Amino acid sequence: MTVVRAAPPRHRPAHAGAVRAYLALTKPRIIELLLVTTVPAMVLARRGVPSLPLVLLTLVGGTLAAGSANALNCYFDRDIDAKMRRTSRRPLAAADPAYVVSPPRALVFASLLGVAATLVLGLTVNWLAAALADAAIVFYIVVYTLGLKRRTASNIVIGGAAGCFPALVGWAAVTGRVGLPALLLAAVVFVWTPPHFWALAMRYREDYAAAGVPMLPVVATPEMVVRKILVYTAATIAVSLTLVWYAGPVYGVCAVGLGGWFWGAAWRLRRQVRAGGVARPMALFHVTNNYLALLFVAVVAGTLVGT
Repeated sequence: MTVVRAAPPRHRPAHAGAVRAYLALTKPRIIELLLVTTVPAMVLARRGVPSLPLVLLTLVGGTLAAGSANALNCYFDRDIDAKMRRTSRRPLAAADPAYVVSPPRALVFASLLGVAATLVLGLTVNWLAAALADAAIVFYIVVYTLGLKRRTASNIVIGGAAGCFPALVGWAAVTGRVGLPALLLAAVVFVWTPPHFWALAMRYREDYAAAGVPMLPVVATPEMVVRKILVYTAATIAVSLTLVWYAGPVYGVCAVGLGGWFWGAAWRLRRQVRAGGVARPMALFHVTNNYLALLFVAVVAGTLVGT
């Protein structure tokens, strides 16, 4: 009789878990949204398509800088990440043995990414772009993560300015300076950030409360939160329209349409809250993501059509 032995269980190599953990530290999905604002700024600055090597080098440097900032954020926030369901599986917060990164190694990894970002941008693009990328890291970690996040409900209003820097980096990569259109692009991101993040914080209010993080939905009533969301949504739309002077009428039409979509989603959330029923803040959160991406795509389209 032939005895068939079961195949031994397959074990994933330890290095595979380490690679996944290090990658998770950089928060790739956040990086994607940040880079969406970089290339349109470059196109607008060039009034056309920049050279492919310049775009690629700027994106590589921006990715390294954003990864450094996000990994540092994971390092400093590992205690509160462990208390929140949404973040409990991040590498430094998780008890999962697949995550093999220790806090000291994560800190070294984040620092190396920051150094690499500075060198890539400084040596291959220009030193202003490198300085702006470094400023974004410092602002996100020192001002937001360490200074504001655990102390004030205005944390994301001020700290969200870190997300403005990719547009400035993109513009500086092409021109070697920072111009008014770049500042307007950054301003769009600045006023867009609060409604984007407050919608997420409404969904995970209990998480933030358990971690002791005073996000606005934790310390304010839902009615007050949606009122502020509407204010910042209106500000986002208004600032986006100032770019018509630079990105052209095609962009302007898109900005009006996208702004109406954004406003409609925010107004629906307000109606849900006022009705006392089940509010769906994540619907607004997803709209904010798509709105920003499509608005910056419209910058590219409007610029190229107008050239």
